[in-house]
Amino acid sequence: MEKVTLQTQPRTIIGRQVKSLRKMGFVPAVVYGRGFKPISIQVTLKDFERVYAEAGESTVVYLKVNNQDYPAIIHDVTRDAVSDAYLHADFYKVRLDEKISARIELNFVGEAPAVKSLGGILVKNMSEIEVEGFPQDLPHEIAVDISVLAEFKSHILVKDLPISSKLEVKAEPEAIVALIQEPISEEELKAQLETPAATAEEVEVIKKEKPEEEAAEETAEEAPAPEKK
Repeated sequence: MEKVTLQTQPRTIIGRQVKSLRKMGFVPAVVYGRGFKPISIQVTLKDFERVYAEAGESTVVYLKVNNQDYPAIIHDVTRDAVSDAYLHADFYKVRLDEKISARIELNFVGEAPAVKSLGGILVKNMSEIEVEGFPQDLPHEIAVDISVLAEFKSHILVKDLPISSKLEVKAEPEAIVALIQEPISEEELKAQLETPAATAEEVEVIKKEKPEEEAAEETAEEAPAPEKK
């Protein structure tokens, strides 16, 4: 896996004044972690967009701060609810000799023959999967090849995913990731949509230890409250 690096600068502007940084093309951020004194930093928007697209929120990013490298994971990104602009980023410093848990996004690739030829419905039961491993072994995403789904009721299980042996999967091996469902009538579809869906509690994988002043920076714009992505 190619090493992902990000050049940063120490940040002296904090609190609600960070709005001025955004106008100058910077994304205010903070590096924090267990037993680590938080560091306020700023990164150029261009560099952050590049690294975020490449690493996501699971691949280790080596932050360069004052000629020193800090291995970290992009733990949280705050964006404006209206403009979708980046408002703030959290980097969680990790130890390369300690395993952590992380949720890895599933990227469904290919075309299912059962959908194209038989008119089946592709049902995705999972969008991400939780794994445990050393930070440097965590991938950006896991590819799920749906071209193997050729018949009705054919499916892909967790144990079928191309996951490195260096990682421990936290989901049941027999859990269904995706399957092909036979076409249903409009009446059946309407009945299903009217049935309340069960909700699951979100699992916090890495405990946040963010300084209180950082919370104000995430909502420093005058726009409505931002969404977290």
